Amino acid sequence: MALLAACGGENDPRPAGSAQGSPVSGGTLRIGALGRASAITRDPHGTQANESDYLIISLIYDTLTAPGSPDNTAPRLAATWKADEDVKTWRFTLAKGATFHDGTPVTAEDVVWSLRRLRDTPGGASRLPGIKTSGIEADGDTVVLTSDYPNADLPLLVRLSTFVLKKDTEDVSNAPGSGPFKLGWYRDGNARLVRNDAWHGGRPYLDAIEVKIFESPQAMANALLGGQIDVASNAGAVAARTAAARPGVQVLRRPNDMSMPIVMRTAEGSPFADPRVREALRLAVDREAMVKQVLSGYGRVANDVLGTGDAAYAKDLPQRTRDLARARQLLQEAGFDLTKTYQLRTTEDVAGLAESATLFATQVREAGVRVEVVKEESGTFWDKTWLKADLYTTYWGTNDSVLFFASKILAGDAAQNETAWRDAEFDRAYKQAVGTLDETTRAQAMRRLQEIQHERSGYVLWGMADGIDLAAATVRDLPKLPGYGRVQLERVWLAKQ
Repeated sequence: MALLAACGGENDPRPAGSAQGSPVSGGTLRIGALGRASAITRDPHGTQANESDYLIISLIYDTLTAPGSPDNTAPRLAATWKADEDVKTWRFTLAKGATFHDGTPVTAEDVVWSLRRLRDTPGGASRLPGIKTSGIEADGDTVVLTSDYPNADLPLLVRLSTFVLKKDTEDVSNAPGSGPFKLGWYRDGNARLVRNDAWHGGRPYLDAIEVKIFESPQAMANALLGGQIDVASNAGAVAARTAAARPGVQVLRRPNDMSMPIVMRTAEGSPFADPRVREALRLAVDREAMVKQVLSGYGRVANDVLGTGDAAYAKDLPQRTRDLARARQLLQEAGFDLTKTYQLRTTEDVAGLAESATLFATQVREAGVRVEVVKEESGTFWDKTWLKADLYTTYWGTNDSVLFFASKILAGDAAQNETAWRDAEFDRAYKQAVGTLDETTRAQAMRRLQEIQHERSGYVLWGMADGIDLAAATVRDLPKLPGYGRVQLERVWLAKQ
């Protein structure tokens, strides 16, 4: 089973040569990424609200594992991993020849120091679920992680933010990493990264990558059309529609890339605590119209279960469709106050998010629910609304694992439980799924936790957005995986003009 030991081969989801010729070395890729100056961070273990920051950090530093194809989890800094019989203790063996950009070898002690530092951050409990600082140790060239409970998915859960620095680093903003590119210069969210010829994963094709920060998808798309950048990363559906008719511009789609659900707080005292109210709002949504209008057709209808890219996703669950009569009936049965106006808080961090809130408000009005959309600045939204408000939008760009979402945001004790949902049956199914390597038991538990989420969670997941990159004609082999997978640019190359 893939969870027991990493496959030694397929770590690269991109075609080796592609139909457009064999890869060639050289050149500088100029890539635009979204971000706001007020939210810049250079700490690999901080909260990276900016796509531009995450891109830069992901190219300089290595995580233990990475998204992969055909399996969800592929080697990165860890070459192999294996669980003890109880599935609580995992041993990660580091890749041979891994060195930091200053030439010093990466050791298990470096990894342990980095993971302990990560665990001690405010978001550490959600980034290393079930792992306490005392459960992170070194054994020779092996990193040993011990969970509080059996966790067969731990290798998958350490893919996204387990960036490794040198032990005892003080200035993390300029610390050398072990990733495929080294920092050349950094200015106000913009950076030049140069190739790391000694990268343990193989020599990248590009000489350098220049990252430019943009505050809006349209500004980024205009820069691409004007020839100032070669790639507009995660540009969104509106920019894609504009660029599609332009000669010499590639519109590259990553299906099933991003979810933008509506969050309904389920805690006692919330207007949405009654599961009948939540079901009514799910039934009031016209999903086809949402995909067509918000995503300009660059997406697909979803069914209120997160993790649609997982091979174990329950595709045969009954598709929820619009039923206004049933929605009104459920609201009446629940005694929902239709005289009030409820605020739906949103932000414009990603293309389509605020638009989805506006259309949702229009649609549920037909069921008698009055919703006022409140747009908030990014900092205010994440500080005061996220995890706290009764009704708000959110988004997730990591989509390949049902159990990732169960661990991060759905389990009762999840550190980022966005809906404040507590469901004992769901928690039991989750612990059963992650607590065994037996495929039959796992599959049954995963099926049940998806059924429960579909029936009564606090989310309206109306659709899945395609990830969309716009690229100049010379750009080849951009990543096709969602989330962290799309910032792995070490195999991108530039064709000769």
